[in-house]
Amino acid sequence: MDRDLILESTFKKIDEYIKSNNTDLRRVIKFKSPAELTDIIDFKIHDTGVTEDEFISLIDRYLEYSVRTGNMQFFSQLYSGFNFPAFIGDILTTLTNTSMATYEIAPVATVIEKEMIGLMSGYTGYKDGDGIFVSGGSNANLIAMLSARNQIFKEGRAKGYDSNLKLKAFVNENAHYSFEIAASVIGIGTKSLVKIRADRNGKMIPEELENEIKKTLVRGETPFFVAATCGTTMTGSFDPLNEIADICNRYDIWFHADGSLGGSLLLSEKYRYLLNGLEKTDSFAWNPHKLMNIPLVCSMILVKKRGILNQNVSGINKDYIFHDLDGIEDLGEKSLQCGRKVDAVKLWFAMKYYGVAGYRQRIDNIFELAAYAEEIVKGHPNLELLISRQSFTVCFRHISDNISDLNDFNLKIRENLRKSGKSIVNFGYVGNVLAIRLVTVNGELKRSDIDLFFENFLMVAQKVYEIYEISA
Repeated sequence: MDRDLILESTFKKIDEYIKSNNTDLRRVIKFKSPAELTDIIDFKIHDTGVTEDEFISLIDRYLEYSVRTGNMQFFSQLYSGFNFPAFIGDILTTLTNTSMATYEIAPVATVIEKEMIGLMSGYTGYKDGDGIFVSGGSNANLIAMLSARNQIFKEGRAKGYDSNLKLKAFVNENAHYSFEIAASVIGIGTKSLVKIRADRNGKMIPEELENEIKKTLVRGETPFFVAATCGTTMTGSFDPLNEIADICNRYDIWFHADGSLGGSLLLSEKYRYLLNGLEKTDSFAWNPHKLMNIPLVCSMILVKKRGILNQNVSGINKDYIFHDLDGIEDLGEKSLQCGRKVDAVKLWFAMKYYGVAGYRQRIDNIFELAAYAEEIVKGHPNLELLISRQSFTVCFRHISDNISDLNDFNLKIRENLRKSGKSIVNFGYVGNVLAIRLVTVNGELKRSDIDLFFENFLMVAQKVYEIYEISA
């Protein structure tokens, strides 16, 4: 094959793709069913390779039928937008294809990761902090819980979990499901994860946490880990860190904050108050691939005390890979992974490009547009706000006196809107009520993008309503 021809064609298509993300003419997705996709694209691998033209055609079709997460009408997930400098950084990391295990194989990337961990630790308030980039927020939460377990039971690394300890962990009832997976992986079991009742706004109730801790002590169990959530998945709620920290301090419990979603608010002078008390935590999960729009995956686990990760998580020295010859720490010595993708570089390029002030403006914009969307919902007679906006998430639904099953009605609106490709938004439940969950996590959004979303949503809603009328 002619590599120059393929490269030239590929980069031309990438340029066209990036530019078209910002036009109203290009839909978020050209929806096809799995069966239809199979008819369009030959997914099977054959004995002989394809021709140059066939290879280029595969690139075209992959781009044509994939979801455009950089499109301004992509509101479905807790990440969206296209970050040009981070994209360049991602290309460079793939091109050089190094691993973050040692300085020897990744010298520039190692220094960059240490710089970014130091910077982020400073924002967190950890004066002697440490950390490492990991494969996602779920992995960060796992490492935090594992570290807490090995902190309270130091023989656990060698002997495994002792069920006689009866360890108990505590999370917001709205916390991410990764904590259940973590409880299973570290051996305490999902039944040892206590879910604490939240208030009407989705925040953990500190008094409920303390009551549950006291109950475990009466039963002869050992409370060892509490996780606060800084930006819940459904409503974007932030747990009260100061009050929870006081409780953890009183009972000598590891205090973790899951800022996978909302951690980047630390960069905002205006909204970082939602993370007040973060410096009192023992560990913190942070995903720049969300509010900072870094390409997936870009996540880190930060710990308050230097050396904790080596002591509690990894710390297994293998001299066939870790040589310590260059006067700098080999980052693989404190990681659960050996081969580890270079994720810090794309964040570094983005922050060099925008600067802290640029990111502060992008994150403030996220909040302002969420407030704008909330006002649209409040002001429309057929839209109902289901919970007061907590941060950058607006949970609402379409209402009508003539529709008996509003859950089904709103689900049909969402599905018709998604398959139209005009806008994509997700849904979930507030209690038993199906809520359309609009998240404004793309820092480059404008008011006109929010206006267009509601225009599309209401237009589809009218069509679905007419179908309901005919069927009735």
